[in-house]
Amino acid sequence: QVQLVESGGGSVQAGGSLRLSCTASGHSYTYVMGWFRQAPGKEREGVAAIESDGSTTYADSVKGRFTISIDNARNTLYLQMDSLKPEDTAMYYCAADPAILRSYSGSWVDPLYWGQGTQVTVSS
Repeated sequence: QVQLVESGGGSVQAGGSLRLSCTASGHSYTYVMGWFRQAPGKEREGVAAIESDGSTTYADSVKGRFTISIDNARNTLYLQMDSLKPEDTAMYYCAADPAILRSYSGSWVDPLYWGQGTQVTVSS
């Protein structure tokens, strides 16, 4: 049973930073790990993903501002979010999948496993 538990959300002013953490258990180190988000009234969207070989992919809206990383020794996935904007306000979900989170065409794929989410609120 794969379990994903997020932490680190909160409220911050525009231009500020937050670091989200996701502690994973029951998964394999070969899994693709990532972050999705959903703002009120909007569809869920992929934010960032990291493969087992360390390669990363980001949504255009966060490229250059967010950094995804993983500490396999601690079974923890991170999302460093800098230069936050009000439009980054959303519930952020940790995700894990044995195969894929983003296709070669660029489309994000719903994962097999989700965390419960952590709220990020950015005020202007």
